[in-house]
Amino acid sequence: MRIAVIGTGYVGLVSGVCFSDFGHDVICVDKDPHKIERLEKGEVPIYEPGLDELMAKNVEAGRLRFTLDLATAIEGAEAVFIAVGTPTRRGDGHADLTYVMAAAEEIAKVAKDYIVVVTKSTVPVGTNRKIKQVMHKANPDLDFDVASNPEFLREGAAIDDFMRPDRVVVGVQTERAADVMNAIYRPLFLRDFPVVVTDLESAEMIKYAANAFLAIKITFINEIAALCERTGADVKEVAKGIGLDGRIGNKFLHAGPGYGGSCFPKDTKALARIGQENAVPMQITETVIKVNEEIKRRMIDKLLDLCGGTFNGKTIAVLGVTFKPNTDDMRDAPSLTIIPALVGGGAKVRVTDPQGRHEGESLLPGVTWVDDAYKAARNADLVVLLTEWNEFRALDLKRMAKHMTTPHMADLRNVYSTKDAKRAGFSAYVSIGRPDMTA
Repeated sequence: MRIAVIGTGYVGLVSGVCFSDFGHDVICVDKDPHKIERLEKGEVPIYEPGLDELMAKNVEAGRLRFTLDLATAIEGAEAVFIAVGTPTRRGDGHADLTYVMAAAEEIAKVAKDYIVVVTKSTVPVGTNRKIKQVMHKANPDLDFDVASNPEFLREGAAIDDFMRPDRVVVGVQTERAADVMNAIYRPLFLRDFPVVVTDLESAEMIKYAANAFLAIKITFINEIAALCERTGADVKEVAKGIGLDGRIGNKFLHAGPGYGGSCFPKDTKALARIGQENAVPMQITETVIKVNEEIKRRMIDKLLDLCGGTFNGKTIAVLGVTFKPNTDDMRDAPSLTIIPALVGGGAKVRVTDPQGRHEGESLLPGVTWVDDAYKAARNADLVVLLTEWNEFRALDLKRMAKHMTTPHMADLRNVYSTKDAKRAGFSAYVSIGRPDMTA
């Protein structure tokens, strides 16, 4: 099939590359000349493991192209996917649909034959019906259908998620549109991956409900972790004990410094706003948003205690700044709350992250970037493990502690243990929801 994808950000580029690997003829379109130029040179503008190789493979096979011209992209296309940004709108917390509606209007103006316009962007319930209205107004004679096809890609594992999904969700209004969508996802259907075909509103709601539920799980275990710290329980053991219950499951039960990233913060706020607009307050979701911010601030208090009540004059090493490993994404990362508090308190902060420097340099002024964890920790008063990259999971803690001025460690991802830290020579070690070792 011929497919056009509007937007070459994270969702659009991953989707376009993977569709082409299914065997479809795909053209990705973007308004950013620099981005298209880089893509045509074979450069991937985002960090996602394996994406560069898969993109190169399909470009070479002639199934994947890039362009600035929307009319060229959708000429002869049977489906066009809208995969543009829907950032949180300032002031009211709602998703900003400016780019989505602009894309829909442009499609209507240049499309000539029947086409299915598919929303990949995360949009509030009712958006696809509004897209249909916008397109009909722009071109009353155009024959088209709209469809909702929310994405469920985890950054750092997006290709595997696309190729081996838990499910594919498709919202449609007509059998004709359903046939097109089923043909697009036929390679997955043939391998028995579930394809859920439903109505537009249900598909839109599924995306928000899924992300809100996962945010709830993360926030719940983080609150339990705080209680464990007061009662002497171990949150890792608690998470294991409840996660073995098939009704609960063990995923997203890892205590940490709060959720971040491109989806959970934005989508929980949008769901809360949708509830308010429909007079059905999402009280659990609203509380999760509030508690998640409190969790990030609680991490600052932990670090302050390790520094004797003041950051002033301390040298602090921070390992990892992206919101999770295997991505360069800094959006709503806990580091954006924690590190400014360290710098603002007078600390000298050294930072290392395998992929975070490109975005982090502008987002985290006042820090010093270094190449590895040992350089960051040399002569430091405190080392903070903030993102659990693989290279931070097997550190030589003895080597690290030996060269620190004050061997204190805050392990905010529970990678190590009190026993590991004590054996390595750390005089103070704190984690999340477990007994601390303090000087």
